Amino acid sequence: MTTRVPTKPLISVSGLTKDFQAAEGREGKLRVLRGLNLTIQSGEVLAIVGASGAGKSTLLHIIGTLDRPTTGTVRFEGMDVFAMTDEELARFRNRQIGFVFQFHHLLPEFTALENVAMPALIAGERLPAVRDRAVSLLRDVGLAAQAEQRPTKLSGGEQQRVAVARALMNTPRVLLADEPSGNLDSANARNLHRLLWNLSRSRGQTVVVVTHNESLARQADRVARIADGVIQGS
Repeated sequence: MTTRVPTKPLISVSGLTKDFQAAEGREGKLRVLRGLNLTIQSGEVLAIVGASGAGKSTLLHIIGTLDRPTTGTVRFEGMDVFAMTDEELARFRNRQIGFVFQFHHLLPEFTALENVAMPALIAGERLPAVRDRAVSLLRDVGLAAQAEQRPTKLSGGEQQRVAVARALMNTPRVLLADEPSGNLDSANARNLHRLLWNLSRSRGQTVVVVTHNESLARQADRVARIADGVIQGS
């Protein structure tokens, strides 16, 4: 893949640590991240790789403000996001960050279109006002014809593409994907990878992907490898 010239840092992670309570029967705490530093450039596709338990998902959840670090800072265009209250963080997350997880987490009682529109509805918009935007996103992921289908009528690959469209609904500055193809067969995984990269190229979308799939990682602009709670190389 041809690497694009980065324009400016979007996210800066500095001195990040994260402790968890030790397993039952053990004293103390388990430190997963150990003074981790990372810079994410605007518009790049970054793959984060490492062994199971290395802290990949923990890092992604902190970058996405789903969890707070024990110590350290995460700055979004220079702003310390964890200086915000929980309520402010929720609004920030809804507007600025899109998430795609290994399991799509679609709401089964809603149509594909309604699932895609959900972030905008949570932000206080009404469905008639955002319907065209949701249909456009479904078109972008090749599912416009399935807009009125409920998730149970869609294949696993289609459900994950709906999840990608949903993640993009509020035009987030960064798309965070945690093992997005981990629950798909190889053909659907390749299709999903291609979709993520194409969306990144066409939209200038910053994408951060946690993956154990080395083939996927090699397609990224840059790879950051976690070991012993820090970034070993990128």
